[in-house]
Amino acid sequence: MIEFLKAILFGIIEGITEWLPISSTGHLILFHEFVNLKVSDAFFSMFEVVIQLGAILAVVVLFWNQLWPFSKKEKYFIKQDIFMMWLKIVVACIPAAVVELGWGDVIEEKFYRYEVIAVALIVFGIGFIVIENLNHKRRSHINSLSEITFNTALIIGMFQLIAAVFPGTSRSGATILGAILIGVSRSVAAEFTFFLAVPVMFGASFMKLLKFGFVFTSTELVILLTGMVVAFVVSIIVIKFLMSYIKKHDFKIFGWYRIILGIAVLVFFGLVK
Repeated sequence: MIEFLKAILFGIIEGITEWLPISSTGHLILFHEFVNLKVSDAFFSMFEVVIQLGAILAVVVLFWNQLWPFSKKEKYFIKQDIFMMWLKIVVACIPAAVVELGWGDVIEEKFYRYEVIAVALIVFGIGFIVIENLNHKRRSHINSLSEITFNTALIIGMFQLIAAVFPGTSRSGATILGAILIGVSRSVAAEFTFFLAVPVMFGASFMKLLKFGFVFTSTELVILLTGMVVAFVVSIIVIKFLMSYIKKHDFKIFGWYRIILGIAVLVFFGLVK
């Protein structure tokens, strides 16, 4: 029962932090320092990634009409604009996919530490504040998904690469920050980031499951499914909140949160460890 309750907490944290630009992986790793799931290291390494499938399914449900490219009413049964968007998403995924496939295990071994997470939280927190201050004085020139070119998608993908290497950066934070920096509006940057997460997380989860194996104990299966279901429900709420929030506000509040959390992590672990 205790492990079940812990899985619920992990699901809540994942559902909140996956979409807000504050790093879901970083929060899960840090939270694990305080609330330790009684599972093997191999299972937790898989769990912290695969739990994100629940969050990703929330995107699929909320944005189904914008994601599904097939329709009997369209010529050749394909919605051309959505099909082109998926091609751009594939292009944006290439940099991070190459790094993950080639050096994923090395990155996890070298960088999944509290010092790296804390520094990434602080650096990108400052980045959000600086870029939002600069962005306040200029108008975005990309205000719809259809206006994103293949070159723009590749540049956004390069920012996602940073998140793939340094935990605590935030995949959504890095891509949104990068998109805003090159002139994409906040709402379009957020939507493209949501859509970009679908193949990225499905791919990452499949690789983790493949590495772990598909044999679970009953406890492990309950923990994993509980975390995913809770992450799905919480993500529905958070995504709706974020899309409403960014219509009237910028991301500076998340920047300040990242800075404060990063400093707190350095101080706490510096004193404890």
